[in-house]
Amino acid sequence: MHTGGCHCGQVRYESRGTPRFALICYCRDCQRASGTAGVPVLGVSMAEFIVTGATRTTESLGSSGKRGIRHFCATCGSLLFGTPEVAPDLVTVYAGSLDTLEAFTPTMAIFTRSRPAWAALAQPLTEYEGAPT
Repeated sequence: MHTGGCHCGQVRYESRGTPRFALICYCRDCQRASGTAGVPVLGVSMAEFIVTGATRTTESLGSSGKRGIRHFCATCGSLLFGTPEVAPDLVTVYAGSLDTLEAFTPTMAIFTRSRPAWAALAQPLTEYEGAPT
């Protein structure tokens, strides 16, 4: 089980299933939404994801033409997870919101064509210039 929440503690979540993936996304949309070069994301099943507390959302169109919906704490603004329209059965948990950061071990990096040169990782990952195929 993976658990996490926001900075102020008003929102908590848990995922009981095995993660589908752990990756770093370097797409421009994630960069702009997070203010970072790349977002560490844990993909989990929507059916096994439970949230308590009030969240708000923001939306943007992804390269697929579908909306990327990001959920953040209504009180403190912590970015917590996403529910992408391109994969309606999936929740993308932002790894920084996990209670145990060691629970996140990325195996790939996507949209590396948008990664700044200064953001290369020391650990080798399978890389895709766009979405994995």
